[in-house]
Amino acid sequence: ESSYGSQVKSSGIVRLTSDLSVSIEGRDVLIVEDVVDSGRTLDYLRRNFATRRPRSVGVCALLDKIERRVVDVAVDYVGFVIPDHFVVGYGFDVGGTYRGLPDIHILEP
Repeated sequence: ESSYGSQVKSSGIVRLTSDLSVSIEGRDVLIVEDVVDSGRTLDYLRRNFATRRPRSVGVCALLDKIERRVVDVAVDYVGFVIPDHFVVGYGFDVGGTYRGLPDIHILEP
């Protein structure tokens, strides 16, 4: 799923780029997110997964931008709460750039 594409600002539209390859019915599911900000993507995933009748759905995120919440979503396990800045490095990128940085950095405008 993606709402950023190659932009530094979310489009506000969640786009599913692939689907599950196995059934989650009756299973415990853990959604692992890189960053939770507006909550739209996570809300979409939780609602989508609920239709597939899992036993439970939990959420783990490396970064949580609580102040950007548009949709109230719960994150069960959080690495770090960060302020509202676009970050790059450590796998985070903008249009494929900065992904290989060994640390997380704020992208200055």
